[in-house]
Amino acid sequence: MKISTLRKQKNCSQEGVAQKIDASREIIGKYERNENLPSIEMVVKMAKAFEITVDFLIGEGENVAFDKETVERINDIQKMDPDTRSILFNVIDTYIQNFKTKQAFR
Repeated sequence: MKISTLRKQKNCSQEGVAQKIDASREIIGKYERNENLPSIEMVVKMAKAFEITVDFLIGEGENVAFDKETVERINDIQKMDPDTRSILFNVIDTYIQNFKTKQAFR
């Protein structure tokens, strides 16, 4: 689990995380040291507190590399009608191609 890293990125103490998820500071420390595994409910609470997906927190699953904002955008795109999605993908593809071209010439 990435609890310690995420906590430090959010500039939050163990006590601060504990308060957000209604747990003790001691249990947060045990989670960080891999002395104890959180329940599913605690994993969900931590993901919400860190504003990430459960997949990202536990490092497993299809969306593990995506932050919550990216996943939400992907979900929104999936809801679009096919024509709108096609236009959006053309725009995205243009930016990706530009990025790859710039990278190739560096």
